[in-house]
Amino acid sequence: QVQLVESGGGLVQPGGSLRLSCVASGITGRIYYMGWYRQAPGKQRELVAIIISGGSTNYADSVKGRFTISRDNAKNTVYLQMNSLKPEDTAVYYCNARWGSIEDWGQGTQVTVSS
Repeated sequence: QVQLVESGGGLVQPGGSLRLSCVASGITGRIYYMGWYRQAPGKQRELVAIIISGGSTNYADSVKGRFTISRDNAKNTVYLQMNSLKPEDTAVYYCNARWGSIEDWGQGTQVTVSS
């Protein structure tokens, strides 16, 4: 059974940091794409950062210079280091993985940035 399990969310003050993790299990085949998306209340889900085979990354303009995506291929795990967090970063963060013609989503982890 395929599972994507996120962790690391929580409540943090503006300017603080969090590190999200997403572990993929039960996947047969090479995962060529892993990414983080987020959805704030009343808004559409949006891309935050992706990392593809070979290590190429891409970021939303709103998080460039503050967030860093990385991946441990041996552990099928993707990370999102979030620094200098702002209240507008508050959202549910979802992990996405793609392999072959298949993609799956995690259940999401809440990130709240507030004083």
